[in-house]
Amino acid sequence: PVPIEVGSGAVSVPLLQPEEQVDLLERLDFVLRNIAELRKEVEELRSSLQRLAAEIVSEVRSHLEETQRVTRRRRFPFPRESSSIYFTASSGAANTDDGESEGGYTTANAESDYDRESERESEEGEDEVSCETVRTARRDSLDLVNEEETHLLLDSSLEEGLGQLLQQADRLHGGDEQEKREGFQLLLNNKLAYADQKDFVWRLARAHSDMCEIAEDTEEKRSYAYDGKEELEVALQKWDQSAECHQWYAVLCGQLSEHESIQKRIQTGYVFKEHIDKAIELKPEDPKSHYLLGRWCYQVSHLGWLEKKAASALFEAPPTATVQDALQNFLRVEELSPGFSKAGRVYIAKCYKDLGNNSAATLWMNLASELPAHTKEDEESERELEEMQS
Repeated sequence: PVPIEVGSGAVSVPLLQPEEQVDLLERLDFVLRNIAELRKEVEELRSSLQRLAAEIVSEVRSHLEETQRVTRRRRFPFPRESSSIYFTASSGAANTDDGESEGGYTTANAESDYDRESERESEEGEDEVSCETVRTARRDSLDLVNEEETHLLLDSSLEEGLGQLLQQADRLHGGDEQEKREGFQLLLNNKLAYADQKDFVWRLARAHSDMCEIAEDTEEKRSYAYDGKEELEVALQKWDQSAECHQWYAVLCGQLSEHESIQKRIQTGYVFKEHIDKAIELKPEDPKSHYLLGRWCYQVSHLGWLEKKAASALFEAPPTATVQDALQNFLRVEELSPGFSKAGRVYIAKCYKDLGNNSAATLWMNLASELPAHTKEDEESERELEEMQS
């Protein structure tokens, strides 16, 4: 026995035999393993509750929006005549083509004061009912925790889910055509839950741009570009300081203008330049924005006679840019991200060739040949490169 002092006295505790010590250690190890497994099960249960809460809220929102749409359709069972007008950013003249606002202005629908007042009162009532329904759903779905904890759980779950969703969307965006389609559908499926998140919205617009590039039918291309542009027109009203929103708005404007008249293409060119300049101002180290500006400069420097005449007739100050401007932007891309794209290096070679520097052009053609083609634009540049080298 080993004496152990307790208070003012001492007691004798017998030492355990070796086999008893081993048995005790095994018992303790068993208890620790059970505690660890129990802790893991508690974490899994908590995570399941968070996901369940997020799903319930998402379903409730979806149901409410559908109910409101049905209510509005019932409120106006017969179509009302309205005049749709908008003004372009350049001339201010009225246009009734297709209701699209090229300069970022919104379309105005002529309605009577009575219709507007009735709709406003009805929507206010619907909003009150909607808010109460959401609150009730949250209380019913999470009766194990109090209201404040519910709010924190929902925010944490939605934020974690958004982070994983954005990572997956970025990965699919960098893949082949099938993966781009999957990424587009993934974002559409989650639009209801994350439509108020800036990083989600510009990725959804980017996915529209991907689908526009993939599509072969002209009307389908135009539809994807138009829908993505509309998403960002709304987003820019809230997030005017987002470089990505400005960048992809410019891209979608450019894609949409490919299917328009010369006049609209020239008008879009001003809008494109404005938003790319803003994107570079907000995020000067982004190589993609400099690449897009370089392409714009190169295209403007190679405008045909008809396009120049049309620009001069439409605008007091037609767009101007030189091959040297384009070259500086493409070289900036290489400085920020060497080997950013095959197309970028082909453009550098073309710029040097236009400027009469054939040795530099040959050097960049060789450098472009070293890079694989990842996009349709890269594939087109590869064919152009073969023509330059032959």
